[in-house]
Amino acid sequence: MIEFLTRTIHEWGLTWTQVLVGFALSVVTFIGSIVVVTIVLIKLPANYFHSSHEREFLAGRSKVLRVFAIILKNIFGLLLVALGIIMSLPGVPGQGVLTILLGVMLLDFPGKRDLETRLVSRPRVFSAVNKLRARFDKPPLVLD
Repeated sequence: MIEFLTRTIHEWGLTWTQVLVGFALSVVTFIGSIVVVTIVLIKLPANYFHSSHEREFLAGRSKVLRVFAIILKNIFGLLLVALGIIMSLPGVPGQGVLTILLGVMLLDFPGKRDLETRLVSRPRVFSAVNKLRARFDKPPLVLD
């Protein structure tokens, strides 16, 4: 196994330093994605995915601030969706589906609510989110 790894590293023209930096970056992004996803999912109101939840972003703020914040929110949402897709690939560490869900929650587009609900209502995702919320003494999510 070590011979194969060493041969592959040399064939690709990599140094051990580059491999270790790549490994460290992978570990940091894995831990970072878990921390961010955890914080967001435990901060969500239990009725976020229910039709009764109001969806107005920064309702009481000035129009200029709202437009600027919405643009930044959508850019960050696209970044999270892209990272989630990458993390969903085999061999790439991270919480892929949950990161995609987080990115979709930040985006503004027609049909967003239905997509969010479909993603979170997948039995494994819904169960994982509610177990995480229970660990932090938060009520389970409520769906329509």
